[in-house]
Amino acid sequence: MSDPLLVERDGHVETWTINLPETRNAISGPDVVEAFMTHTARVDRDDDVRCIILTGAGSAFSAGGNVHEMAERRGMFSGAPYEQRNGYRHGIQQIPLALRRCEVPMIAAVNGPAVGAGCDLAMMCDLRIASEKAFFAESFVQLGIIPGDGGAWFLTRAIGPARAAEMALTGDRVDAATALEWGMVSRVTTPEDLMDAARELAQRVAKNPTHATRMAKKLLQESQQRDLEGVLELSAAMQAIAHHTQAHTDAVQAFVERTRR
Repeated sequence: MSDPLLVERDGHVETWTINLPETRNAISGPDVVEAFMTHTARVDRDDDVRCIILTGAGSAFSAGGNVHEMAERRGMFSGAPYEQRNGYRHGIQQIPLALRRCEVPMIAAVNGPAVGAGCDLAMMCDLRIASEKAFFAESFVQLGIIPGDGGAWFLTRAIGPARAAEMALTGDRVDAATALEWGMVSRVTTPEDLMDAARELAQRVAKNPTHATRMAKKLLQESQQRDLEGVLELSAAMQAIAHHTQAHTDAVQAFVERTRR
């Protein structure tokens, strides 16, 4: 069996490609769940990795859950209700937990349809750019189910409660142009330019010190759930750490020298 998540390294940037084109990059199988868990844990321990690009092989970004397995009650969709509950908890729900814990900034390069849990996967990333061929669909209700992978949490934070409700309650598609208008993505490119644009954005992140981008990501996450006082307290603690790094000292000295010229 081929690796469900291909990893390529270029300097400080890794590109992760969901490599299951025969299922349109469904992410509900145990192998792909394990791959996400393994690689997020790995990069958290590797300060040389400063940014990750996540994309899909073939024509789709990700179709989310494997609907054929769902229809046949196989894999995580098998068993009694209690068994299915554990199938979600110990299966696909490990992906949002792993990505949420991951300290490395992650860019979703959405090359095609991002449907159901695939839409949610894109929302789990810190930055998103899309091909003109991409579309997003929080389509669970059209199959008579609900977002079982934390999609209601991620989608609301990405585009706000009103638009998240429209997507979750209708299940309708949102094309790339609308996604840009809604702030779901920051840029739309031609299909041919998508990965170049993703790499350019990744390099803009990766040129900065690892400690600064990782702590900045953590602050952005915490700001979604803490009050101002809590975020300020965490900011003070992290800033004290940042001030004592060599990268900060070097950057300040370089700035001072430039202003003296």
